[in-house]
Amino acid sequence: MSSADSLRERPNGVTSNPSAKGKDASLMPPTKSLVGRALGNELHADGHKGATASKDGVGFALTDTPVSTAPSSPQFSANTTQPSTPSRVRATTLDIPGLTKSKVSPDGRIAQRDVGSKLVIVMVGLPARGKSYITKKLARYLNWLQHDTEIFNVGERRRVAAGKSPSPPGRHRSARTSSIHKDLVDSVRRLSVSVGGAFGSPAHRDSAHLEPATSPPELDNHLPPPAVPTKILINGREEDDSYHNGSTIVPPFHASPEDQRAMEEAESNEPLDQSASFFDPKNQLAVKLREQVALDTLDELLNYILEEGGSVGILDATNSTMERRKAIVDHIRQRAGPELNILFLESSCVDQELLEANMRLKLSGPDYKDQDPVKALEDFKKRVALYEKSYVPLGEYEERNNMAYIQMIDVGRKVVSHQTHGFLSSQVVYYLLNFNLSPRQIWITRHGESKDNQSGRIGGDSDLSENGHRYAKALARFIDEQRKLWESLQRQKDIMQQFPPRPGDSTPPNPSYVPRDRPRNFCVWSSMMKRSIQTVDYYNEEDYDVKQMKMLDELHAGKMEGMTYEEIREKYPDDYATRKKDKLYYRYPGPGGEGYLDVINRLRAVIVEVERMTDHVLLVTHRAVARVLLAYFLGLKRNEVADLDVPLGMLYMLEPKPYGVEFKAYRYNPETDWFDHIPDFKLRQATMN
Repeated sequence: MSSADSLRERPNGVTSNPSAKGKDASLMPPTKSLVGRALGNELHADGHKGATASKDGVGFALTDTPVSTAPSSPQFSANTTQPSTPSRVRATTLDIPGLTKSKVSPDGRIAQRDVGSKLVIVMVGLPARGKSYITKKLARYLNWLQHDTEIFNVGERRRVAAGKSPSPPGRHRSARTSSIHKDLVDSVRRLSVSVGGAFGSPAHRDSAHLEPATSPPELDNHLPPPAVPTKILINGREEDDSYHNGSTIVPPFHASPEDQRAMEEAESNEPLDQSASFFDPKNQLAVKLREQVALDTLDELLNYILEEGGSVGILDATNSTMERRKAIVDHIRQRAGPELNILFLESSCVDQELLEANMRLKLSGPDYKDQDPVKALEDFKKRVALYEKSYVPLGEYEERNNMAYIQMIDVGRKVVSHQTHGFLSSQVVYYLLNFNLSPRQIWITRHGESKDNQSGRIGGDSDLSENGHRYAKALARFIDEQRKLWESLQRQKDIMQQFPPRPGDSTPPNPSYVPRDRPRNFCVWSSMMKRSIQTVDYYNEEDYDVKQMKMLDELHAGKMEGMTYEEIREKYPDDYATRKKDKLYYRYPGPGGEGYLDVINRLRAVIVEVERMTDHVLLVTHRAVARVLLAYFLGLKRNEVADLDVPLGMLYMLEPKPYGVEFKAYRYNPETDWFDHIPDFKLRQATMN
């Protein structure tokens, strides 16, 4: 089915407030309205007319506050002649895996029918403003919290469409290519229509076989003018703006013979040129391809949310014009109705050093791989200038129309939030408020060997063994040496840094680092269990900030505390089998019994604090907790968390980078009483426990 058919055949099911909505309307309760909203009674009346969508996606609740998971109202079959009657306004509640459950969501995850609880995050911003960095960290955090989240990167799919990159992982190539190149002309014309007729006459709209969506009378459709283009300063020098021309608005397309030949070339195996000229609005073929890829990527995202059980979809693209953002909202409303929540997230940079560092990182990316850095920089600046010409930041228009958005300036130096009242939106804001790019090291290890470890017993609160004390002493010496080594290497980086980068230099500097006269602070955190506290006894508190945290305690085994796994298997065979089948969702029975989801939720404050702080930190904890921490920092999949092999004597180092996390592992060697680096180490799954 083509995109146009999909748009025409999918019902809107419009309501005035987020409520339960599934793929089959016959399985869902009657539509509900929310009385007393500031939008006026006209919208509430229109909310029950069926297939009428808001033109701008505004005028309906755009927050992502989850709906109640209480049993729904009586259902009616699709062919019933009985009229549906509006039911009461249902309470809105949060969904947290492991901490909440209901009949429609027994595991606490957002139910497939609860479209009003789901969220689409639309990124906004010029190139080299850190959008992809933000989206990757945000997706990692939300997935770690067990809210299914996926990133849909338009640039990645654009490179695929232009023949320069393989298909994105997890997406079948045949499905992708059939939607990108098939009916490209109609898709671009359809996109032009969806932005409100700004590009053509009524005849053009009629030719696309799509009626323009109507806009509520109280909405302000006046678009603000484009922002005044800023100058790109590289090392303090203002660049020539002779290439600042054109617009990114898509003109109505009439296929000429030249266009047809160009289309045939686009469908060939030859890669398209993707230099700055590819982003020139005068390059009609490139404009059509970019707009079609953007629409195709948005459809992938909506499929993920509406049909594949996803909770959060992130559209990673510039989306720098108001026309593009209106088109995105229109398309979401046409496919999903007013219930699916939209949050715009803009990243901007005013700090020139940060912008330079971001550009340097961009030059090592896929668009400029293996190219001369000086020429690549010049081309990239031209690309940015083309976007700047028509760039309209978030702000006044969104506020007038009650749209939810977040603005991040300099990747967290300043954060502006507007109408982010929903549960998922509030989680996003809370996390983004604790962003920083400061380079530092995060060390994770288990406590030294305990007496209960020697006897194979789980839980408990035993002391360290003699071997455990040896490990603790060696750990303190090793950390002290690594701390000094890191400071020395960082000073060398500052001296050798230059821009543009030299050929072959693919390690961009971190813009947040400011050379200091003294070493960074170093925090040492342990759990409140004796074996963990004793492991950190050997740090000089004049040089290290030592603290104990209850959140780092081992997973509590309830009534099975102090038992061996063999004893559990013999005494509680059903529990043993249930836990082995699904450790992530299993909770130990008895007073204080916990599961991995409980550990994830009590570690949330620790994760956010580590993200906020700019100091080094060593976390001395326990097996289940170490598994959960490593799963977050390395972005591991849900089914990998509870079975990670994290033995005693292993020390893990994670260093945040602008492009991800650098990961190293060290193993304690009892013979040398020191730690050996393990090259190319990869975490693996444990065979037991």
